[in-house]
Amino acid sequence: MESTGKSFGKPPHSTSVEEVLPHILLVDDDVELAELLAEYLRRQKFEVSLAHDGNTGLQMALQNNPDLLLLDIMLPGLAGTEVLRELRKTSQLPVLMLTALGDTTDRIIGLELGADDYMPKPADPRELCARIRAILRRVTTSPDSNENIRVGDIELRPESRQLLRAGENITLTSTEFTLVHLLLREAGRVVDKDELYRRVLGREAVAFDRSIDMHISNIRRKLGPAADGSERIDTIRGSGYQWLKNA
Repeated sequence: MESTGKSFGKPPHSTSVEEVLPHILLVDDDVELAELLAEYLRRQKFEVSLAHDGNTGLQMALQNNPDLLLLDIMLPGLAGTEVLRELRKTSQLPVLMLTALGDTTDRIIGLELGADDYMPKPADPRELCARIRAILRRVTTSPDSNENIRVGDIELRPESRQLLRAGENITLTSTEFTLVHLLLREAGRVVDKDELYRRVLGREAVAFDRSIDMHISNIRRKLGPAADGSERIDTIRGSGYQWLKNA
């Protein structure tokens, strides 16, 4: 079993030279549940490190360079939301939040702070693996097109995963970048939410899920309005979102 985080090195894992396993940092104060989940993830070809409090989890996230952080909300020492708040000051490490079943407030706060996605606890291990792989694909998979896109004062450079506003680099999470890329490529067309969930989050939309709405809100906040003061992204009520061609 893993230690609780006294040593910050990656755990040993016997694998071939050719195979590099995605490294997941799991931060959860339920030691027994975390160890069971870690063993399941290892059988699914992930490398897993464990921490059981927020302070240790934050330190490991910043020092160990994992590929994804699996972060519980309720943690001793430093709450999961505070871990995420501190992490986002310097890192765009993909984060999947684990939230209490039915607690929409924690989900909204997590997404506002820059989480890529969330799952309610207790999490189904198979769905959790699917969510993790969907997030990692957004980070590691080459975009459909490497052509730069310009709309107004916005330039998106897929190959370097950069978004520029009037020449200034804007920092986005992997999910936000994928969402902006899709909307910019489809500028002038209304992209419905079902399509956004499938193509951006890699899953179907469910009732009362506001994940895409929150990511759009974060993008609007980071980019600000267009030069003429108008919105860049238009909300089409009951349908989806549209990046305005003149924005």
